Amino acid sequence: MKPTTVRHRMMYIAPLHYVSKQLAAPLSDELQEKYHQHSARVVEGDSVKVLRGEFKGIEGKVTHVSTERRGVAIEGIKREKLKGGNVDIYIHPSKVMITTLNLEDKWRQNRLEGQKPKTAKPAPAEPQKEVTKPKEQPKDAEKKEQKPKQKETKAAGKTEKTVSKSPKTKKSDK
Repeated sequence: MKPTTVRHRMMYIAPLHYVSKQLAAPLSDELQEKYHQHSARVVEGDSVKVLRGEFKGIEGKVTHVSTERRGVAIEGIKREKLKGGNVDIYIHPSKVMITTLNLEDKWRQNRLEGQKPKTAKPAPAEPQKEVTKPKEQPKDAEKKEQKPKQKETKAAGKTEKTVSKSPKTKKSDK
């Protein structure tokens, strides 16, 4: 098979979490500087600008994101049906650019703000922590040493049982 055929088939049968990742669009230059990220998943409520295709240059809010159609429906981009009425046109997210993010979701907001480069934080007072840690460590070390000994004895008992069972099975097989 041709590589393009395989690629198209893999996209068609991809699991939903892969399809969800494919619904990402590039951020505008201002948003890239602010969040230090090049792309984000398109969500309902984001403002986008169409970069390619028949509707190039149109800006609007995302009204619906469809994983089945692998596209986003944008306010103001509709097509008339022959019988009358309007239908949303779904545009692939790679063909649009996010100009404004919908930050109502706190998880998304924290995720975007967490991508910023880390700045140097002042170090906490170390002498106090060093004094408390040595007292706790020997107790924990003793407890840790005791637990593996118990496990070793149990493991040794199990191996003996399995060894004793194996000859019986061999005799019965003969």
